[in-house]
Amino acid sequence: MMNNLVTTDWLEKNLSKVRVIDATWHMANLKRESYKEYLETHISGSVFFDLDKNSNEKSSLPHMLPNQKKWEGIVSDFGIKNSDNLVIYDNSDVLSSCRCWFSFIYFGHDQNKVSILDGGLKKWIREKKPLTKKIIKFPKSDYVVKENKFLIKNKEQIKQNIFLKDFELIDARSEERFKGLVQEPREGLKSGHIKNSKNIPFAECINKKDNTFKNKEELNEIFKKQDINYEKDIVFTCGSGVTACVLGLANSIISGKTPIVYDGSWSEWGKIDKDEKI
Repeated sequence: MMNNLVTTDWLEKNLSKVRVIDATWHMANLKRESYKEYLETHISGSVFFDLDKNSNEKSSLPHMLPNQKKWEGIVSDFGIKNSDNLVIYDNSDVLSSCRCWFSFIYFGHDQNKVSILDGGLKKWIREKKPLTKKIIKFPKSDYVVKENKFLIKNKEQIKQNIFLKDFELIDARSEERFKGLVQEPREGLKSGHIKNSKNIPFAECINKKDNTFKNKEELNEIFKKQDINYEKDIVFTCGSGVTACVLGLANSIISGKTPIVYDGSWSEWGKIDKDEKI
């Protein structure tokens, strides 16, 4: 059994016992190429997870989960087995590794066998831990998916919840975006937030000094400020389903619960016709 987070020291000592995944993804405006960065340097034995390509490319929305068959193919091509312990990292400002972490859990990998490298590649590099350009090709596996469909909410469920209030909805975007004070980074989306949702900017959960998650007590205080009803399920949303998973991991650290995500997030909701009465 592994924790949601593992330290850089732990991973360095246990590299031979786990499968490592580089899930770096950057916002388009940064004009950084994640795969190119991976080719230049990565943690030994890691495979590259392309968030854009490994999503549902048939969807008009970004980063929607793929279907079962595609996910089985992706993971089998990595040579990852259902029994493997996984450590996922990134070199991203939006902690994209958390989206990959959530995806594995959604598709049935044992949550006790999926961890995030706390501090990511940034901390690993800062501590001068070993890096490589060598890419290892692993034998193809026969990975089997078991979808946990209850971990995803769709637009209709979010719409109904505005009136029913069956679950709490927490938005991971910045306060400025949540309040509609700035334009959305993606074109064609209105500004603002889903009615009755609450806001915890994902960056509040992260230590700026070393890119690690804040501890359980600190995270609990951040969540408490939003007057969240823990008797209800908590669903996370953001711009395109990436940073929602950062909050999902933070909540797992606090409560031990598996995260639930509105997959379409604001990329879907922000397209809703302004005349629609919700």
